[in-house]
Amino acid sequence: MSKVYYTKEITSDSLIKIYEALKVDLKGKVGIKVSTGEAGSKGYLKADLIGPFVKKLNGTILECNTAYKGKRNTYQDHIEVAREHGFLSFADVDIMDKDSEFKIPVKNGKHLDYDIIGENFKNYDSIVNLAHGKGHAMGGFGANLKNQSIGIASRNGKAYIHSCGQTTDPDLCWQVDYEQKDFIESMAEAAKAVSDYLSDNNKQIVYITVMNNISVDCDCDSNQGDPVMSDLGIIASLDPVANDQAFIDMIWNSTDPGHNKMIERVDRQEGRHITEYAESLGLGSTKYELIEI
Repeated sequence: MSKVYYTKEITSDSLIKIYEALKVDLKGKVGIKVSTGEAGSKGYLKADLIGPFVKKLNGTILECNTAYKGKRNTYQDHIEVAREHGFLSFADVDIMDKDSEFKIPVKNGKHLDYDIIGENFKNYDSIVNLAHGKGHAMGGFGANLKNQSIGIASRNGKAYIHSCGQTTDPDLCWQVDYEQKDFIESMAEAAKAVSDYLSDNNKQIVYITVMNNISVDCDCDSNQGDPVMSDLGIIASLDPVANDQAFIDMIWNSTDPGHNKMIERVDRQEGRHITEYAESLGLGSTKYELIEI
């Protein structure tokens, strides 16, 4: 059973404290994978909240370009959005597929033969998967597993995941037919590939999800809707499956009347399937002990 640490408090201090509760000493060059948020979105994690934590770790913000046409599908546009959203005010931002990408194997996948991630991911010794917990139009919800799959994939890699392994062309991936459950499983397979790559290369990763500004829409949506339920807090674990499961369970167990909108969004897209499928791949456990700090 995995340990998931929890605090109801959402401050820059509590973010540092919950990381310290993991008792992990991240070695070498630290990359912090976080969504910079599409231009026009409003739910992305803000500089005043995460800046002190990133500075404490001397971390670099990690991102990759998007497969959809927006303000983050080229390096120049993406870095400008990161600047507008305040990320460059406290850290360097590495758009990892700026110049190149590389393939990593997917072991025992049903849909993907490989994952394609940003070339610069190789440059980091330790990773913090710092996710914003919210809904998602395609995946139902987004937290650590999505941040590790779609988030770390290059632009072409995103197309490969979105098309369930049918194409690496960002212009074609939206035109192919696929089953929704296959897309959910493809995300889990890509997340497992990243975990395997880190393990095989003796690199570390920790998982944190900030559950605030919980909209049914993702931070990748330029027309992101307002939050539909109250903030839940911050969770942290060494297990991404447990952390995502804890987020889902908190939504389901919430007494906030708005939680029904999140439940509807998650289940419409078969979003809860990602944790059970990721568990079947050996990425982590859906069983966890919640430890409040």
